[in-house]
Amino acid sequence: MASDMNDYFNKKKNGGGSSNNNNGFNVPKPPKMDFNFGGGKATIFYFIGGIFLLLILAKPFVVITEGERGILATNGKYEAQAMLPGLHFIMPGIQKVYIVDTKVRIINYASRIERNAGAGEGIEVKPAITVLDKRGLPVSIEITIQYRLNAEHAAQTISNWGFSWEEKIINPVVRDVVRNVIGNYEAEALPTERNAIATAIEVGMRKSIASLKNTPAELQSVQLREIVLPTKVKDQIERVQLAKQQVQQAEQEVQKAKQEALKRAAQAQGQADAVKIAAQGKAQAITIEADAKAKANKLISQSLTTKLLQLEQIQVQGKFNEALRVNKDAKIFLTPGGSTPNIWVDTKSAKNQASIH
Repeated sequence: MASDMNDYFNKKKNGGGSSNNNNGFNVPKPPKMDFNFGGGKATIFYFIGGIFLLLILAKPFVVITEGERGILATNGKYEAQAMLPGLHFIMPGIQKVYIVDTKVRIINYASRIERNAGAGEGIEVKPAITVLDKRGLPVSIEITIQYRLNAEHAAQTISNWGFSWEEKIINPVVRDVVRNVIGNYEAEALPTERNAIATAIEVGMRKSIASLKNTPAELQSVQLREIVLPTKVKDQIERVQLAKQQVQQAEQEVQKAKQEALKRAAQAQGQADAVKIAAQGKAQAITIEADAKAKANKLISQSLTTKLLQLEQIQVQGKFNEALRVNKDAKIFLTPGGSTPNIWVDTKSAKNQASIH
């Protein structure tokens, strides 16, 4: 019994391969872990893992998307050509890529800048451009400019102007051109010359930007939205417009009166012409009738011969002779020369006798 107990404690002390639990069962010991992978293989494994981790942390590549260009700087010096969209590998620590936007951008010069008005991507809002007209009166111009970075010369632009090239190129050019154009006009003439002013501003901006080295920007469009005049000038323009409207209204009334007068004159002339035509027609009718009678008398006179008159006298004399047979107291007067007709008067009538005496 004593030897069994000694054996038990000796196994316990020497770390035997098994041990008894509280119930007296033998429990085997867990095997020892061996982390030795064979020397050289472990070193290669750790080296590859370290390189992979270094690549992830250093990021030796860059992805450029459409509408962008990459400006590669090697030891602080920009490369002459911009990097096109796609995957590009670089040397970390030595090279660095700056991404620039080549999409169309917009600047709105507005009198009232609302909150979050410039929150859109590629849209910037600035105060309206205040300039002086030909007489020195202040005028505010609201204008919208659409432009983009010239992708072909993006690297040279960033090298020459820096990443704030917009504030150094676009904004100064816009303000300078607007000031020069508006300075040629008086404030009252600006609204009526709006189209000419818009054209002059766009032409001036394109010329100014194109004159810069490498043409750093491409101007897409220039939109003149509003010309804000001083209050006094507005009031004066309104008074002038009102006076012009009154003059136009008076001219229209004069023209209307002239047209009415011409209409009445035309009507009177028409009536006079009608009367004249009627009188002429009546005169012509009388003339025609007289001519007809004259022609008839002429024809009759031409047809009266001596023999015809003698025959007519004989016929009349025969009628008187018959009358004398009936009324022997009748008196007959013969015209001188014995021409016909003769006049016969009945003397039996007291009225006729009295008229004869």
